[in-house]
Amino acid sequence: MSLATQSRFAAALIDPDLAVPEGLTAWNGPKPARRFGIYRNNVAIGLIGALASRFPAAEKIVGEEFFAAMAHEFVRLHPPRSPLLLAYGDDFPDFVESFEPAAEIPYLPDVMRLEAARGRAYHAADATPLDAALLATVEPAGLAELAFVPHPSASITRSAHPVVTIWAMNTGEIELADIADWTAEDALVVRPQMIVEVHRLPPGGATFLEQLFAGADLGQAFEAALADAADFDLSANLAGALAAGAFSDIH
Repeated sequence: MSLATQSRFAAALIDPDLAVPEGLTAWNGPKPARRFGIYRNNVAIGLIGALASRFPAAEKIVGEEFFAAMAHEFVRLHPPRSPLLLAYGDDFPDFVESFEPAAEIPYLPDVMRLEAARGRAYHAADATPLDAALLATVEPAGLAELAFVPHPSASITRSAHPVVTIWAMNTGEIELADIADWTAEDALVVRPQMIVEVHRLPPGGATFLEQLFAGADLGQAFEAALADAADFDLSANLAGALAAGAFSDIH
């Protein structure tokens, strides 16, 4: 099969509006439209199922039927580029952000970004979290210049919505209820051992960790966090990040 034929075949598998590629035959006739249709349907169902497994909270929020329709459109416009589907759908949240039928759920893309971060954390490299006792070996005068190496699974998800609370309510972590305090929430996603964990960060916490993850030293990260939140608590945030396993080393 030529490369051009393969391209036409792949495109027709994803887009039901395209005709069966020319040159295909089947054992029972020269026009295998029915058999190709079954194959096309199975491919779509498989990819939609892969997305549903990555974004279960989003599917619960919008319902199975709406999610399937939204995912089908995404699959049509953004087919997989690798036979490995571990990362397929990383750009699904960006697609949903501009998907007009979902415009009435403005927090949905951020919930999906949190779910995507959980998927990446699950498949990230294993690493032993930093032992907080190592900090005791650092001279006090050198603490401000201390740099932290992020754990391979660690990432930050920021949102203008209470994304951690919404995610937790739609995954069974906490009970469904009205959200009285509809404020922004940021999350640290990390897998220090076998289980992926989601930690809601205090004010300034996301800026603090983003700075450290980007290579800033402790003093620089503290200044950035303080500019973001005047009541930023360095000790509490550093202790929380260490307890969560957000780092793998210091230097």
